[in-house]
Formats: sequence, structure tokens, C-alpha cells
Amino acid sequence: MHFAAVKSKVRLDATGRTIAIPALLTPAGLLTPLLDYCVHKHHIRSLSWAQKVVHAVELFLDYMHANPAQTNSHLLFRNFAGALYSGTFDPATCTDPSGLCWLPREGKDAGDIISALSLFFDWQGENMPLAAEINPLVDASYYDQLWNETARRYRRDKAFLGHLWGPADNETGKTRSVGRRRGLQVRHAEPPAFPEDRFDELITDGFRVGNRIDHRGIAITLLMHGAGFRVSEPFHLFVEDIIPFGGSALVRIHHPSEGYAPDSWVGPTGRPRTGKRAAYLMENFGLLPRTEYNDRQHAGWKGGLLDAKFYMQAHWLGTGYAERFSEHWMEYLHQLGRIPRPHPFAFANLSRGPTGDMYCIETFTEAHARACKRIGLTVDKALGTTAHGHRHAYGRRLKAGGASSEFIKIFMHHVSEDSQKVYTGASSAEVAQELQKAQARLAESVAKKQALLLTDTQ
Repeated sequence: MHFAAVKSKVRLDATGRTIAIPALLTPAGLLTPLLDYCVHKHHIRSLSWAQKVVHAVELFLDYMHANPAQTNSHLLFRNFAGALYSGTFDPATCTDPSGLCWLPREGKDAGDIISALSLFFDWQGENMPLAAEINPLVDASYYDQLWNETARRYRRDKAFLGHLWGPADNETGKTRSVGRRRGLQVRHAEPPAFPEDRFDELITDGFRVGNRIDHRGIAITLLMHGAGFRVSEPFHLFVEDIIPFGGSALVRIHHPSEGYAPDSWVGPTGRPRTGKRAAYLMENFGLLPRTEYNDRQHAGWKGGLLDAKFYMQAHWLGTGYAERFSEHWMEYLHQLGRIPRPHPFAFANLSRGPTGDMYCIETFTEAHARACKRIGLTVDKALGTTAHGHRHAYGRRLKAGGASSEFIKIFMHHVSEDSQKVYTGASSAEVAQELQKAQARLAESVAKKQALLLTDTQ
């Protein structure tokens, strides 16, 4: 393999400020244009977005390396797209002399790869001349030069590649968006929601090993199942963000960096401080918001509709979920109080791993999977038994309770009402039930018509 995705830490200036982003390692070092692109987009795009861009560029470089004689840009881009969709094996011999050995990709996956490359090339075309003027003394590696030349050919041939690489924008006339094969439209017949009739068993028995109860895992699971949070969101909670009262709990998940710092913040002079969480984390703990890490400490933030500045509040739905959360949260706090914690985050390692360090999403999802297996469930996204299935269950309960789409948007913290469709689509049982109702109405209508005809003939 000539290229590899790696983690990098970039120092932007003479200060101590660094950012952690994925990068692509070539035999001549990191691919500089890609590194510049990811740095430029760092504050507005997610870590997962950057990883997808790096993967797309890696695939394209692999393809170029395997086809060095393909210098015609029209054929280069067209054949790369074809290789993504159709694979690289000869169907007659099942061989691939190029060594790429790609199987055909799903249409959406191939389209996303081409889209990521297209937007990168567009950005590079707008910024490369400026970059050359700012820093003309930087020596480009062979692979930097190869990529820059490819980007130049992309810009040059963009007009006649429009039908392949991207349809023209109606407003600008530019071919920015990537053309892709029309995807198959599939109804979400059975939204993968966690089975409601097994949830109590999961909490009671799944997170128990002997006499040991995982109160931390139960609390996180209740936040997802009872309040509809995404799996990454509870990992941004500070201890102060959870306020038990009257047997229930007020839970507010603040934006990782823009959310307001806790009222307990005291500055170096001993005076109360106010400000955002990014500043609070740096001054008090030397930490970044968890969205900024490129390792196991990372926790994503998909964004969405906030209830106030700048947090999402738990909208508990279902009998006893808030009360059970409060109960397990208090038990977990007793455990947490026994260990040193070099951070303010609510969930920390209690025994395994560096004690007191941030609890990681991967560790939780593994614990959740083991809990499901203990009660005899198969862990599968399609069955709703992964951690994300709890958010689907929450959406299903909202629909079953008759909540309007306007309020479902608020409760699930969606910016658009369209986002809820995947959570509230009709199940197979509901489809069958509706079909039976339609059949009954049809039979009733036919019977009425026959009765009228009979009356007319008498």
C-alpha cells in the first residue's frame, strides 16, 4: 500500500494552538493540499467528514498510481467513477492486473466519494493561486505536484466533464455538485427501533454482572431511550448539567464549545468567570471540547435544534424513565466521587483504562452490546439493538402518542421536520393494518353499490 490515512496534529502559528485532523501519508510525506483543505474546513466540518475526504483522496491516488498511463483527464475521471460503481475485476477471469481489487460499491457510497473529491477540487481551484502567492518557497513533493496537476486538469476540463462529474448549478452556472447514479428509493418499512418489550429487561439484567450493576451504562441508555438523545451527545455532559429534583432529573446537554460554562467557574484571581465551554475547558483542565479530538476521546456533535442558548434539554417520554435515570445517576455519582477526575465530564472510567479519564463512546457501545447479549438479543442495526436503536424507539413512541411533526421536531432536536421521517415511518405491521382497513372499506363500498343496484331492479 502506497498511501495510508493517519492522525496528525497541526500547529497553525507560533502560539501553542494545535488541531488534530486526519491526513494522508504518501511515500514523500503528508499530502499538503489535502492537509490545507482539512485545516481550512476544520471549524465548520466534523471529524467524520474529514475522514471521508481523506478516504476519497486515498482511493483516487490509488487509482492514479495503478493507471499511470491514463493521462487523459476525461478518461481518468470517468474511469475512476466507473471503477467505483462496477469494481475492477474482469468478470470473465475474476482477476485484476492493477492490484486494486475493488468490488462494486453501493451507489450512495460511490456518489459520496465522487462528491467529496469534486468539492475538494473546487476548493483547491479557488485557493491554489492565493496559496502560491502567500508561500511560493514551499517545495512541493512529487505527490503534491501530481495532485496539483490533477486539480489543474479538473478545472480545465470541468466544462466538458459536466455531464459526468457534476450538473451545472442553476444560479452560478458552475458544475459544483457531483452527478451520481440515481439511488434506489426504499421505504423504511421497519424502522430499527429497540424493542420496547425488552427494555426493562435490558436495564434490570443486561447491565448487571453478578452483584455489580453498571449504573453509568444504564444512565446513558436511559438518556437515549427515554429522552431520545443520540449516542454521542451524553458524552458532552458535565456533572453540573444534570440536576436531580423531586425524583426526576433536569438534563441539559450544552453545545461542546459554544455552550455556557458552569456557574461554578472561578478564574485565577478567585473571581467568578463567565464564558463559553471551550475557554473553560482550556483554562481549568487544559482540554479541548470533545469534538476537537481525533482519538478515542472524540465525541461527535451532529447539531440540531437547541432549546435555548446553547443547550438541548431532555424531553422525557414514557413512564418512569426520568425517575429511573435519577436513581441510577445518584448511584453512579457515589462511584464517581471515589476517584480523581482530571476533567469536568459527567462520564468517566471507574476501573478499566486510566481511572478517572473520559469515558469513551466505543467503550460504552461495547458495554451496551454485551448487555444486549446477556438477555439473549442479537446485536444488529437492522433489529434496532445497537445503541442508536433507542433514539428510534423514542421517535416511535412520539408517533404512537399522537405528537404532531412540529413537536416531534422539537422533542428530537431536529432542524427540519423531514429529519424525523426515518424515525417515524410506518412499520410493516402498520402497513398491513392499513391495507386491511382499505380492503374493508372497499368491500363495504362494493356491498353498498350492489345493494343500490338490487333496489333499482325491484
